[in-house]
Amino acid sequence: MKKLLSLLLLASLLFTMTSSNKQCTIFMIGDSTMANKDIKKGQERGWGMALQGFFTENIVVDNHALNGRSSRSFILEGHWQKVYDAMKPGDYLVIQFGHNDEKGKIGDKRHTDPGLTFDDNYRMFVKAAKEKGATPIVMNCVVRRNFYSNSDQKIDDEALRDMKASGKEVVNSDTLIETHITKDGNYVTAPQHVALMERVPYVDANSITKKLENGLGVEKSRQLHMISVNGKDNTHYTVYGAHVVAGLLVDAMASVCPELKPFVRHYDYIVSALGKGNYLTLQEAVDAAPSGATISIIDGTFPKPNLKGKRLKLVKYSTVKIK
Repeated sequence: MKKLLSLLLLASLLFTMTSSNKQCTIFMIGDSTMANKDIKKGQERGWGMALQGFFTENIVVDNHALNGRSSRSFILEGHWQKVYDAMKPGDYLVIQFGHNDEKGKIGDKRHTDPGLTFDDNYRMFVKAAKEKGATPIVMNCVVRRNFYSNSDQKIDDEALRDMKASGKEVVNSDTLIETHITKDGNYVTAPQHVALMERVPYVDANSITKKLENGLGVEKSRQLHMISVNGKDNTHYTVYGAHVVAGLLVDAMASVCPELKPFVRHYDYIVSALGKGNYLTLQEAVDAAPSGATISIIDGTFPKPNLKGKRLKLVKYSTVKIK
């Protein structure tokens, strides 16, 4: 009986949100693997930039992740205060750091230690979200594409970009080598410890992306990252990579926060003039789509496309205009 009442309450809540078009915000804080990118500069995207395309417009993704930031520098530079001030009851806070926390030494602007300052910062984010009536979703860092094992070299973003011999990428392993476990500690497991202690939702983004990279293998995994474009970056995502990762992580978020699941969508193609989709224009998506595909348009104003005889389903946010 108690379980039935809980289900009825959840159903009532979901009906209220969908029928009134009530919106809630998912705030994102993290580093360059999550951050919004300048679409004028090329193909690089953060997975948080792509996340909006996997939700109905009941959910607003407000991505505050920034290139080069650690959990420490994000706070010191005042970026966290802006997020804290904006959060309200019913919102969500996705937390994902680690790529830059391992850099430098104790006392540096970015460096933190797992089990100590790294955990302290995560715990502060979690408790602050709770104070504001928001739901924190703790994540650990996504993996770097590293199929190179060298115990004498600390593997970080810069090192991975230089791992070449005679112009060819250095590879000596057929399975991905983790780069976030250093002499200072384990940046992969620390967020989970915080989530368990604080009893909040946790997504193991590291395991999810590691499984993805290993499943694709050394060659095919290149397409996820900018190394496939510029020949040197194994950390940051392409348009394709950001959308693949966002699609996996949105399902993981809905798994730990079931109330989000009714608002999750997986479309064949996503159009966004702001670069949050697979395509910047509607006509480009129409040209690429096979007959029977579904195209979601989440922002922008576009001329009416030439469907060229294809049967396509177009789904758009209410703010989108097709003239």
